[in-house]
Amino acid sequence: MPQSLSPTELDHIVPGLAIDPLAREDLDAAQAHLDNLTKPRGSLGRLEDLAQRLYAMSRGQTPLAVSPALMLTVAGDHGVAAQGVSPVPQVVTRQMVHNFLNGGAAVNVLCRTSGLDFRVVDAGCAGGPYEPHPMLLDRRLGEGTADISQGPAMSRATCLQGLQTGVELARDFARQGYRCLGTGEMGIANSTSAAALYCALLDAAPERMTGPGAGADAAMVRHKISVVRTALDINKSLTRSGDPVDILAALGGFEITVMAGIMLGAASQRLPVLVDGFICGAAYAVALRLCPPLADYAVLAHMSAEPGHSPAMHSLTAGTPANAPLLHLDMRLGEGTGGAVAYHLLRCAAAIYTSMATFDSAGVAGKSC
Repeated sequence: MPQSLSPTELDHIVPGLAIDPLAREDLDAAQAHLDNLTKPRGSLGRLEDLAQRLYAMSRGQTPLAVSPALMLTVAGDHGVAAQGVSPVPQVVTRQMVHNFLNGGAAVNVLCRTSGLDFRVVDAGCAGGPYEPHPMLLDRRLGEGTADISQGPAMSRATCLQGLQTGVELARDFARQGYRCLGTGEMGIANSTSAAALYCALLDAAPERMTGPGAGADAAMVRHKISVVRTALDINKSLTRSGDPVDILAALGGFEITVMAGIMLGAASQRLPVLVDGFICGAAYAVALRLCPPLADYAVLAHMSAEPGHSPAMHSLTAGTPANAPLLHLDMRLGEGTGGAVAYHLLRCAAAIYTSMATFDSAGVAGKSC
């Protein structure tokens, strides 16, 4: 199984990146406060886990706040789409970006409902740059990746550029005052890339990680499994290296690479980062290999209905049940939709920590409950 990099190696990949684990004393102080609120201990379940982490992320600064928040939906095309792994044509990536910019997609609606600002990042969609738009961030790494069933998706240099791009985006928005970031994605055939990444990173079988994605039927899923197996074999000199960057360059997508950087960048700024479903989870798996303390800052939004997501998340969160995906809604759209729904839970967690009365202040008996 690939090993995480040392801090020195990580700095060589993303200069100046440092992610500190949450301090035990801050976690303990948060737990003591939560136990003194007017409720039986632990009775708010995962909300208390979130509140405890938010307090430690803030290094004890209160009131806790996760607003303003921003969803970054990153788009990119995949050369492996040419292998017929999706029932949806590649042009839909570009069409959906226009839909995002026009405010008509599910992620737009859910962000507006939950109170998240929204931006689209073009990490490398086929068809050239888009016309400028207030919600569009042009961070193109190319005209889509190469076909992973024929060789590496991108060069190592391009992969490093994508990681750095994501880190810089997170830092820029932290400087603008955002207190929480979310990641979402768009890219036809990106579930094939994600499945291959999970296989390489978690030593999993293609049959276990590969599913219908955008709606493939059983025959297409079988073909998709074959394509994933071919991609793993043809790139085995990179995928078996143990180097997360080599694995990402071999099998990833431009949007997956930038999202991994956003997650690392958010954690470096001590911000919670919402991780959406199956595709975002693959970016998280790479970023976690690069820097395990990322787990303290990542909020896994939901368990996707894509069949490979559950075993992947169980592997990535083994021994840390407080980090498991929050919601189980049978969602599998992507775009950041699960993160937009889960964001409300972060707001709730911050509110209970900040606004609930303590037993003493409320004059309520039962502190030992």
